Amino acid sequence: MQIDKEKILATINQRCENTLMETLQIEYIEIGDNYLVAKMPVNPRVHQPDGVLHGGATVALAESVGSAASFVFLDTKDFIIRGIEISANHLKSISQGEVYATARFLHKGRTTQLWEIKITDQKDNIISICKLTTIRLPKAN
Repeated sequence: MQIDKEKILATINQRCENTLMETLQIEYIEIGDNYLVAKMPVNPRVHQPDGVLHGGATVALAESVGSAASFVFLDTKDFIIRGIEISANHLKSISQGEVYATARFLHKGRTTQLWEIKITDQKDNIISICKLTTIRLPKAN
């Protein structure tokens, strides 16, 4: 698959203006033939009361990168993509720095897709592993 990586990253980052992704400072930073990577700063804006990354912020990052990957890798001209289920296993806490979310297909069906999203820290330690199921629906005419 020949892709203009910089153009795609610019497009999906621009789509985040005035959204939750902008609020959480999520930025899409790398794309390959079968994956998309986003990063999010870990600071008090995304902490739970005891000062570590909130699981909800982690899941929002995972769903954001999985949905953006669907936008990039699936037909969105004639179809809309919606998340229908997400699960997360939080394995390690982090209180500062950045986390990186990498979305890859586990299953790329015509109707449903299953994404694995690994959340890591700056030293590549696994923070959380998430699975996102998306569905492809025809656009209304």
